[in-house]
Amino acid sequence: MDKVVQQTSAERPDSTPSAAAAVLRDAARRGRTGVWFVGARGSVATTALVGALAIRGGLTGALGCVVEQPEIAVAPLPGFGELVFGGHDVVDVTYAKRAELLAGQDVLPGQLLDPLAGALAAADEQVRPVVAPDPAADPGSAQRALVASLRADLEDFVARHGLARLVVVDLSSTHAPVEVTHEDLRTPESVQRAWEQGRAPLPDSAVHPWAAFEAGAGFVAFTPSPGIDLPSVSELGRRLGATWAGADGKTGETLLKSVLAPMFVERSLRVDSWASVNLLGGGDGSTLADPVAARSKTTTKAAGLEALLGRTVPGPMHIDYVPDLGDWKTAWDHVRFSGFLGTQMTLQFTWQGCDSALAAPLVLDLARLMSACMAAGETGAVSELGFFFKNPLGSHEHALSVQWQELARLAGRLAERAQPTGTAPPPTATAAQL
Repeated sequence: MDKVVQQTSAERPDSTPSAAAAVLRDAARRGRTGVWFVGARGSVATTALVGALAIRGGLTGALGCVVEQPEIAVAPLPGFGELVFGGHDVVDVTYAKRAELLAGQDVLPGQLLDPLAGALAAADEQVRPVVAPDPAADPGSAQRALVASLRADLEDFVARHGLARLVVVDLSSTHAPVEVTHEDLRTPESVQRAWEQGRAPLPDSAVHPWAAFEAGAGFVAFTPSPGIDLPSVSELGRRLGATWAGADGKTGETLLKSVLAPMFVERSLRVDSWASVNLLGGGDGSTLADPVAARSKTTTKAAGLEALLGRTVPGPMHIDYVPDLGDWKTAWDHVRFSGFLGTQMTLQFTWQGCDSALAAPLVLDLARLMSACMAAGETGAVSELGFFFKNPLGSHEHALSVQWQELARLAGRLAERAQPTGTAPPPTATAAQL
């Protein structure tokens, strides 16, 4: 996002001078990257934080981190010691308590907690609450004030830590799909007009990317929530020269589908039906027990399979909440397919995995890759990061092997664009600089 885009005052959203702008310029040569979690005290964010701190301290290795593969490691990524963590959340449970709960579910090793106690307590100091809207304000003013508050927290974080770049990663609960046909959601100006007329046009999933773009940050949509892909939000990002990636992290059953579905196509085998049952506990399972919220998840899962097979195939797709599974999930798939002379055959598989342990290393990979993309001047949706997502923004490719090749090409391009030693990258653009 280190690129200044010129606009007229009529074209750009209303902005006030950013206190972080000078710090962004001065700190660029130091190269430290802020990683800001939305849903900072949730299971995935806590697992990612514990993992990063443990790797930084030499207490564990980076197993599960894709960027450790030789093809990707050529990219000029910030090291774990150059990452500074912060975030927003609506709960006040401490990192130590959340980590203790996760250790009790065998999500992370309990022996890491004592050595990291001080670092986790320090990380707690970097988490900010989401300020509740003033009940006396009209909806438009309240939402505009919320966005301004979120943006101020991001800019303060940059200024206090002298960061070169900031990457916001959405790890919050899944939100319901949104109808994007409403006039208020078409452009940044239509959102501004709605605010001025007392309406709150942005869904909850859109306020964080909006604030991130205005603060000059990159954004990773790790959930299937629709905010980042709304026309007004993505247009704001384009105008501000922002960098983003998403959506919906690909960690389990869909990961297998992205490998198996191309196999059927390439072997000229016809898939007649593909039924899926997903059982999960934890906060994600609780959220997805709501059929409305679950529709965001099932939509991205179904769209990927349809794209891989080239057509829609019948078969139910269930997501069921089983509280005692905790952070673990089980997926069972039944695939009916036809081969030579129409002979019908069946593939069944069961995937049992720990949701946070699968997601956390990808979150760290994405934060580091996004920082490198921003430093190299990549803007818009980084389609080559589709390897990590069920719904790859900026791309229609879902086959994992092809996505891997695209990711490797991105890493090579970032390596080629890397600044010579001792040369500072150009400054990051913020809304106030435009």
